[in-house]
Amino acid sequence: MNASRAVELAVGLFVVLGVVAIFFLALRATDMTGFQGGESYQVEAYFDNIGGLTTGAPVRVAGVRVGSVEAIDYDPDAYQARVTLQLAQEYEFPMDTTASIYTEGLLGENYVALDPGGVPQSLGEGDRITITQSAMVLEELVGEFLFDGGSGDGESGKKDSGDSQ
Repeated sequence: MNASRAVELAVGLFVVLGVVAIFFLALRATDMTGFQGGESYQVEAYFDNIGGLTTGAPVRVAGVRVGSVEAIDYDPDAYQARVTLQLAQEYEFPMDTTASIYTEGLLGENYVALDPGGVPQSLGEGDRITITQSAMVLEELVGEFLFDGGSGDGESGKKDSGDSQ
């Protein structure tokens, strides 16, 4: 009986370690172990289209996580999406920093990428990033390619009527 009890305990311990390992991998895969908040400041950026961007999405500079998306609202006066970014206090960015929405891989999660400018003044609490690039929506790109005929000239794949000789 003691041998079977020891085997049961070993199997139970193995299962618990497996569950902990899967939980750790899930956290790493979703990047939940990155930016933890701490001392931070908020800035806003306005986009025409945010695609699938969600609150909690990472904010990155050169691939390094420097913050997260705190809130997403619609501004009826500007007819744009207002995205509030929570940035770690340890990172300072110039006032002419640009914000773009990218997708990890072909169908991965969206994130905000910051590209620092060169102005000496830094962004601070409540400031606005004025230069933004909206998300590229895969459906729009496919539709544009199909209706454009893939020619890239905006003529919807139409052929010339042959008026000139």
